[in-house]
Amino acid sequence: MKKVILSLVAGALLTCFANARNIEEIKTSDNIKIGVFADKPPFGFVDKEGKFQGYDVYFAKRIAKDLLGSEDKLTLVPVEAASRVEFLQSDKVDIILANFTKTPERARVVDFALPYMKVSLGIASPKNAEIKDIKELAGKTLIVNKGTTADAYFTKNKNGVNLAKYDQNTETFGALLDGRGAALAHDNTLLFAWVKNNPDFVVGISELGDIDVIAPAVKKGNKELLEWLNNEIVKLGEEQFFHKNYDETLAPVYGTDIDKESVVVEGGKL
Repeated sequence: MKKVILSLVAGALLTCFANARNIEEIKTSDNIKIGVFADKPPFGFVDKEGKFQGYDVYFAKRIAKDLLGSEDKLTLVPVEAASRVEFLQSDKVDIILANFTKTPERARVVDFALPYMKVSLGIASPKNAEIKDIKELAGKTLIVNKGTTADAYFTKNKNGVNLAKYDQNTETFGALLDGRGAALAHDNTLLFAWVKNNPDFVVGISELGDIDVIAPAVKKGNKELLEWLNNEIVKLGEEQFFHKNYDETLAPVYGTDIDKESVVVEGGKL
């Protein structure tokens, strides 16, 4: 019986790894597929002209240029937070760059490359009913995105908080604007940008839990692509690429309110 079970497990693992494209296959296809957000400015979003923009998109274009020689050989695939792992496992994308926070749970099902950004959880709420302490959420509704670190954190540490979960960022922030919750928990870097455009709201809690890292992810077992990504991030660090990325995509949003060193990671080194 044990042999049968082990055989089934081994077969499942082989199936999981089988279709992940290696470097040669990506080059032969002359195209790389990278998953990004389409509704999470300033990291991944679609502008008024229908073009992808943002910090992750800027990085994705450079990956395509360095691997295949041109940004035009990049296919950007819109993903939602809860679908990021599935898109890798089902080979819909080669890489996920959708503001993907590295956690032990996720690292068991995907392979993370070196980090390129730091992040923590934050909580946004209306100015006239600002949440300054997590204890103030007891008995109230907190809005989160499904499959995010905020979802995982508050599912584990509810402390009397009622969770309202949504798939898309547009739904999540729409719920806060409509008053369907007392507050919204998300990456602090995203919230800092959002309240800039929504001055009736404030990030009352700017750091919650641990400071985490954002990193590219590939399908579990795709060692060749993972190694290429790690080498790429180290090389880009030598030219301070992610500081340039910040200046191009995030600084126009954050202004001088945010210290870029609290966000940017160069060369994969914290």
